[in-house]
Amino acid sequence: MLGAAVDQQTLLYWLALRLVPGLGARSAVRLLERFGTPEAVFSASRSELEQAGLSGSVAQSIASGCAFEEAVDQQQRLVRAGAELVPLRDPRYPPSLRKIFDPPVLLFAQGRVELLQRSMLAIVGTRRPTPYGVAVAERLSQDLARAGLVIVSGMARGIDTAAHRGALSAGGDTVAVFGCGLDVIYPAENRSLAAEIARKGLIITEFPMGTPGQPQNFPVRNRIISGMSLGVLVVEGAQYSGSAITARLAMEQGREVFAVPGNVTSKMSWGPNLLIKQGAKLVQEATDILDELPVGERRRLAERLEAEAPGAGRQPASTAPRQTSLPLGPAGEVCRAVLNLCQVDKPLHLDEILDRLDHYSSSELIAALFELEMLGLVRQLPGKNFVKVW
Repeated sequence: MLGAAVDQQTLLYWLALRLVPGLGARSAVRLLERFGTPEAVFSASRSELEQAGLSGSVAQSIASGCAFEEAVDQQQRLVRAGAELVPLRDPRYPPSLRKIFDPPVLLFAQGRVELLQRSMLAIVGTRRPTPYGVAVAERLSQDLARAGLVIVSGMARGIDTAAHRGALSAGGDTVAVFGCGLDVIYPAENRSLAAEIARKGLIITEFPMGTPGQPQNFPVRNRIISGMSLGVLVVEGAQYSGSAITARLAMEQGREVFAVPGNVTSKMSWGPNLLIKQGAKLVQEATDILDELPVGERRRLAERLEAEAPGAGRQPASTAPRQTSLPLGPAGEVCRAVLNLCQVDKPLHLDEILDRLDHYSSSELIAALFELEMLGLVRQLPGKNFVKVW
């Protein structure tokens, strides 16, 4: 049974339920099904809780109310962070996530909570992507965001980061699902990205404030990424990886699974290529995903884009602009030569570019590279390596 947004006192009970030591998400949901509300759970006797299937220690923890002190502290930290709680029965809670086997009993949220009601698509992959993987993730994320989908990922380094950045660069919406507390940025180099997502999109987690990014948390959070999404797109990843876990969870939850094919000699392609062999939809462009969505979802996306059209700044994926005009004259000639030399999937070092285009001066080539970077046609990687933006 769903209700209106709950008051702070009721939220304290939800927080306390989430913080009971040893109480997992599935057990918490069963308690709510049996007793009705968190208040009723904490009013139950130890024997009643044990009859509901809890161990003696967990039942004692609930009956003693030991979680309320920490709940008060968490509530204060949420206020300081400008964050809020979205309980399982809050009408803003993602409808599809509520239906999975073990939905989080409580979401900690920072940003535009209304995005939880939108159509979402997850993009996941390796933390050690190739330049090809980064380019593909950013491009597909841009196109899907322009089409009206909210891009969901885990804000890990690599493909997750590229997916979030792609959505933001297209003026679209994105949701980051943390495997730690809202106030713990992991990895640390994504601090500025997290701040931007908190302003323009949404960050959520099921972990309380202050929870560190421990390795065991990330496979657990993956069920949220897949559970709240229409489908999961895997860009790059090893055969046994976090992205493979997310894809498996998506299959178990009845979600669509998509994969971008990769070089068969690359270990980073084993995961998506295997998924394609097992029946995942092969993706080369955004329309490969959009065409697989239910008719009702496509209609809702089209209606939303039409409603947002005046000043929204978005375009359908099929008509989005692909390139910016190069300069005219000799400068444009050098830019075209550099752009033709650069590749999407193979970084070129500055020295190699200077050697292979030695009929131009080094200053001309460096100026052309700078111009192409400013136009978004070339990206510089660490170590003065350059790749073409797909």
